[in-house]
Amino acid sequence: MRLTLRIWRQPDAEAPGAMRTYEVEDISPDMSFLEMLDTLNEALILQGEEPVAFDHDCREGICGACGMVINGQAHGPERTTACQLHMRHFADGDTIDVEPWRAAAFPVVRDLMVDRSAFDRIIEAGGYVTAPTGSAPEAHATPVPKPDADTAFAHAECIGCGACVAACPNGSAMLFTSAKVNHLGSLPQGAPERDTRVLDMVDQMDAEGFGGCTLAGECATACPKGIPLPSISAMNREFLRASRRR
Repeated sequence: MRLTLRIWRQPDAEAPGAMRTYEVEDISPDMSFLEMLDTLNEALILQGEEPVAFDHDCREGICGACGMVINGQAHGPERTTACQLHMRHFADGDTIDVEPWRAAAFPVVRDLMVDRSAFDRIIEAGGYVTAPTGSAPEAHATPVPKPDADTAFAHAECIGCGACVAACPNGSAMLFTSAKVNHLGSLPQGAPERDTRVLDMVDQMDAEGFGGCTLAGECATACPKGIPLPSISAMNREFLRASRRR
């Protein structure tokens, strides 16, 4: 395959950025999108140019580090992470636009890399449970109803990639935050911090500069792990309940 790539290049957070055009050849349809970028970078290095910087780690769709907007869609045309998107989803001769996540709370570090530490600070604000001292408790000591366990597991699948923020027209982090709130709030172990968790995490989310949620639904559509849109409504109920109790 021969492809034309239009990639956002930005040397650092302070410098202006722009789209630059590159041609790549001999791309196998079985390559992942990141392997295709590796091929481009090898050619750039041989030409004495700076390679394109992008985040990645596991390359197995687990860590969520490989966030980028491909042809206007978070992670690309398939509902998966960029590292698991394969070039067979594109046609020979295609022009592909590649950009970083676009959100005020995700400042560009370089090229396609953004600073997603805002997510870490939201977790620090309340994404934890009381940790008792001593040996680990027996696994069956605290019974968890099956529906609650299913809800917790469904929300625990969130990998914090930021696709929900990138896809949202408002740059909202509501789907991410609701996944973390509902994951722990569904379990009895999360009950002691139930009220403070949702209040503190939502406050931190707002302080980070994420946009407001208008339930456009793009976040759930782009989420590679399928966190459902009703997760946001569930967190809103938690927030209102905790606000009244406070």
